Amino acid sequence: MSETTHERATSAAPPPPGENLSAAELAARHGLAVSGARPSLPAYVRQLWGRRHFILSFSQAKLTAQYSQAKMGQVWQVLTPLLNAAVYLLIFGILLRGRGGMDMPEYIPFLVIGVFLFTFTQQSVMAGVKSIPGNIGLVRALHFPRASLPISFVLQQLQQLLFSTVVILVVLIGFGHYPSWTWLLVVPTLLLQLVFNSGLALVFARWGAAVPDLAQLMPFVLRTAMYGSGVLFPIGHILADRDWPGWIADVALANPISVYMELFRHATITDGTHHGGLAGYFWLLAVGYALLAFAAGFVYFWKAEERYGRG
Repeated sequence: MSETTHERATSAAPPPPGENLSAAELAARHGLAVSGARPSLPAYVRQLWGRRHFILSFSQAKLTAQYSQAKMGQVWQVLTPLLNAAVYLLIFGILLRGRGGMDMPEYIPFLVIGVFLFTFTQQSVMAGVKSIPGNIGLVRALHFPRASLPISFVLQQLQQLLFSTVVILVVLIGFGHYPSWTWLLVVPTLLLQLVFNSGLALVFARWGAAVPDLAQLMPFVLRTAMYGSGVLFPIGHILADRDWPGWIADVALANPISVYMELFRHATITDGTHHGGLAGYFWLLAVGYALLAFAAGFVYFWKAEERYGRG
């Protein structure tokens, strides 16, 4: 028998008994695993923690690059929301008289805090929507927990807010609201909002990966959320003027965006009356929203881990 004939016979011979294995069984026998397979949730958490330095460095690099082409550089991080606040002051505070009984020394800090904190949530959601489609080359080229991307973008927005906090403090002091021990409550407020925003970003990151056009729709959704969350005017006073049932104002104030803004305002605008006595249960709402949003968002994002970058 020639060598060629022998090779053909050997290759055509049936496998030995017991060797009719499926592809999955053969892979398991030889120690092979599915490329990009979703790890277990505990393993995923460990992988994410192992990439913590990458997450922080990536967020800092994105923050530096964001305004690298502008002559004023990172000044725009503070100037953009401040200019927005000035426009809203003119329209809602002066022309429409939507201050809800507040005078200017109270309304201007109220407005500035609302605009800056809402911008934190707004930009976190938008960054989450774009985190996978906007970094598809990185997602396809490297193996890493994809949750690193939306979380790093939320950290980028937090750093941007911290720059803006200096402006908020200047505005508060400039209008007669001086530091007190309650200002320390700003720290847990921002940390809880960070956790909440991270959960939102993870949810919208999965949606954005599946429907890239979602990024075009979200500005309209977020604008609606801004008008309905007491960013520009005190919801309680506005609804009271319309003689609506009080529970409607309570529900409106209890939405997550309002909760974090009200806690910040309550801690810093010491002579204001817009917050009434709601701050006690607002802390429970703030903790609950943060934990629920992050836990649900994290698991929801993890369940689609193996599908990111495959489309």
